[in-house]
Amino acid sequence: MMNLLVAFNGSDGSVAALRYAAALANRLGAHVTALLAHSTHEVIDKRSRWIPKEARALLEAANTDILREIETKFEAERKTLGLTNALQLKQVSGRVDSVLSEAARHYDVLFVGHHADTDDEHVTLHPDRIALMSGRPVIVVPAGYVGDGGLGHTALAWDGGRAAARALSDSLRLLEDGGRVSVLTVGSRGGWPIEDLMIHLSRHGVEAVHEDWPKSHPVATTLIDWCRRHQPSLLVLGAYEHSKFREDLLGGVTAEVLSQIDIPVLLSH
Repeated sequence: MMNLLVAFNGSDGSVAALRYAAALANRLGAHVTALLAHSTHEVIDKRSRWIPKEARALLEAANTDILREIETKFEAERKTLGLTNALQLKQVSGRVDSVLSEAARHYDVLFVGHHADTDDEHVTLHPDRIALMSGRPVIVVPAGYVGDGGLGHTALAWDGGRAAARALSDSLRLLEDGGRVSVLTVGSRGGWPIEDLMIHLSRHGVEAVHEDWPKSHPVATTLIDWCRRHQPSLLVLGAYEHSKFREDLLGGVTAEVLSQIDIPVLLSH
């Protein structure tokens, strides 16, 4: 992981994501790029003839003010991090989730803050959708999280499925760097022996232990409670093993974990 992308939209989560990515980059010797993806407000088509020129000007001014505030916050963070000459903020307009998904394909990993209902629609993002669309790992950092980029202990949620395998592969460089992993399984999983996974991790220099719960335990609650008790540096999670429609309909594990977790989560699909 040598080329890191951060989605910065001025939210507290994006500030935490930028700080976390910078700390991790410092440990890995990696490069960080920050991207401000923003849309125009699409509820009104400013090109329509019936909209007065003055109203169009007000809409443009409002959008410009939002972007200027974000740029100001970014500059303050850049100085605090000591990256004045090494970190720039790129701006790209379009549908925010789509812009970030396409951009992420040109980097090793994308760092984002949690989705917040208080974010302006102009710059709001959805980490779970981006993980689904981008084909790249997404690390979601909760607002207020403070970490030095160290990965002494990582939790890996494992059900033996395709998404979990992808998340493991995408995170392996970080797991090797940390060296200690707790493999968490809840209920049924693929029929292949868990011992093969433990051997795979050991051959990558990772010290792994396995913790298992019966299917009577709710998956998301079990993972969240375990992470709160043990405070690993990162939770690695395969996103949307079933369909996005099914997850949305039933309130899936991915969405529930992201809404309550207080540590960074690496999502892959």
